[in-house]
Amino acid sequence: MSEDSPAEDALTRAEQLLSRLESARERLESTQDPEAAIDVLTELAEIAKQVEAELERARRQAEAGGRADA
Repeated sequence: MSEDSPAEDALTRAEQLLSRLESARERLESTQDPEAAIDVLTELAEIAKQVEAELERARRQAEAGGRADA
């Protein structure tokens, strides 16, 4: 069993969120119901915020790791 770095963990979480983002996008494209579309758009916005947070966390952890290695 290998242990991933915190940055790799954050990137894995971001990839999972991107998968959810793609699934929600597909639901949006397939719906004709305006209320359902609004719900999916709200979900897409929340997932996008989570992705951005994970990527920022990964960037900070990578930078901290780079400084620790120097």
